[in-house]
Amino acid sequence: MIPQELIDKIRRVQIYTSKAVNASFAGQYESVFKGRGMQFDEVREYTPGDDIRTIDWNVTARTGKPYIKRFVEEREMTVIFAVDLSASGDFGTVNKVKNELAAEFCAVLAFAAAKNNDKVGLLIFTDQIELYIPPKKGISHMLRLIRELLYFKMPKRRTNISHALDYLGRIVRKRAIVFLVSDFIETGFKKSLSLLNKRHDVIAVSVRDRAEIALPGIGLVEFADAETGEIIFVDTSSRKFRNTYSSACARRFEELKNMLRSINVDCISINTDKSYIQDLVSFFHMRHRRH
Repeated sequence: MIPQELIDKIRRVQIYTSKAVNASFAGQYESVFKGRGMQFDEVREYTPGDDIRTIDWNVTARTGKPYIKRFVEEREMTVIFAVDLSASGDFGTVNKVKNELAAEFCAVLAFAAAKNNDKVGLLIFTDQIELYIPPKKGISHMLRLIRELLYFKMPKRRTNISHALDYLGRIVRKRAIVFLVSDFIETGFKKSLSLLNKRHDVIAVSVRDRAEIALPGIGLVEFADAETGEIIFVDTSSRKFRNTYSSACARRFEELKNMLRSINVDCISINTDKSYIQDLVSFFHMRHRRH
């Protein structure tokens, strides 16, 4: 049985995300992601003026008359959320932990997809595949995805992004929009991501907390690695240490963006200490201008 606390949380997320979709980008989602392909409709007899490149030579040879293939714009899209819910996501120093932010972000886009009658699926992964829900339509299906994201009992596991990407490459046959949501602490997944992006439209969503960008000077602090259990003590009152830490974080994030850029994967960065709606709207504007 689902706890009442979770039911209330799902309801709050549903209300918030529905308002966000209606107010901010209901139409922009469609303009960016709809109609990205063509699908076969029928074969009909050739008439003067038709593009000869569309002639179906097999049917033409069989009937003795020229026939063409007719295509229509593909309106229905498939959206997959591949969400990293490894132990490092159970961290947040401001409004919420990173995994909660990831779930809310996916909920916003899931409701946008539902409004446009798209199919939505979910992959939850750590260093292994935790859950895969095939794409379907409907609000009840969207609520199930949100429930799974919020209710997921996170094991103390590490991250294996390549494994998740390879799994999607095997199981998702139809071209899809894949939102890869992670804090991207792990590296070494460039090849798998590049291969998946050749078949699908992959968008990386980087989830970060303010303390992962710049540490406050609050004295001696005990840090525990959520994925390995290693514990270290750090003197955050040291300006030199804080500057070194901030520089290392900025460099790592820049390396991530450069890697994504090199294989033509777009990136959205969201943070636990601020609203991501405007960043998402700006991303939609960028994609719309490009297309």
